[in-house]
Amino acid sequence: MATHLSGVRAVAVDLRGHGRSGDGPWTWKAVLDDLEHVVAALGLGEPAVAGHSLGGMLAGLWAARHPACPAAVSLDGHRAAETHPANYAGLDAGQVTAGLATLHEMFSRQAEAAAAPMTAEQAEAFLDGQRAFAAAQNADPDDWEESVRRNLRPHDGGFLLRPDPGVTSALRELPEFADALPVFRRLTGPFLIVNATRNPPVPPPLVPLMDAYRAGLRRDLAALAAERPTIEVREIDAGHGMVAERPAEVAALITGFVHRHSRAA
Repeated sequence: MATHLSGVRAVAVDLRGHGRSGDGPWTWKAVLDDLEHVVAALGLGEPAVAGHSLGGMLAGLWAARHPACPAAVSLDGHRAAETHPANYAGLDAGQVTAGLATLHEMFSRQAEAAAAPMTAEQAEAFLDGQRAFAAAQNADPDDWEESVRRNLRPHDGGFLLRPDPGVTSALRELPEFADALPVFRRLTGPFLIVNATRNPPVPPPLVPLMDAYRAGLRRDLAALAAERPTIEVREIDAGHGMVAERPAEVAALITGFVHRHSRAA
C-alpha cells in the first residue's frame, strides 16, 4: 500500500515478534518503546501514525502517549472479534454466549495449529491456501503471499509461523486488545477510525455472532464520534484485510486525513 501514499514519507515497521523483527515479551509499553526508538533513530520528530488491526490499536496508544501527534489512523484495529458480550448488538444473550464459546474454541485450535513447525512442502501448501484466500477476498495474491512469507521463520529445515504462541496468548489476555475503544475515548488529537463493513470468513453458525459484533461496533463507534469531535469514523466496503483488498482507497483516506490536519496545525 505504501506505493499509493502520496505527499508523505512512509516508514513501515515489523512489530516485535512479527516479520523480521526480533522477539521479546509482549506488552504495550515495550512495543511503544520499540516505536520510540525507530522514530528517534530515523529523526522523524512527531510523526503521524497509521496502523492496521493490532497496529491500529497501537496507533491509538501512541496518540495517547503523544498528545501532540498531528494525526493517527486505525484501520480496523478497534476491537477483537472475541470481545465482551455487551459489545454484541441485536442477538440474544444466550446465543452470544454460545457463539463466543465456539469462537474461542476455533481461535484456540488455530493458534495451536499455527504453533506447529511446517515442512517446506507444508509451507508451500499453506501459501497456496493463502493465495486462494486472497483471491476470494479481492486482494492481490502476490502482495498477500509476500506479507505472509514475511512471517515464516526458517526452523530446522522447515518454517515456523510468526507471531508465536507466546505473543498471541499475551495479546488475547490484554483488555485493550479485546476492546481499544476506551483508549480511543481518551484521545485529544485528530484520530481517524476506518471500519470494515464485511464480516470475516467464519463458519455459517457464527455468522449471526459476527453480524452482532459488527452492529455493536457500528453503534459504539457512532457514540464515540459524537462524544469526541476530534475522532472521525469512516467505513469502507471491505473485510478486515482492507489494506490488501482496497489499497488505493485506504491510502487516500490516510493521506487525506494526515494532510488536512497537517495544514490545520
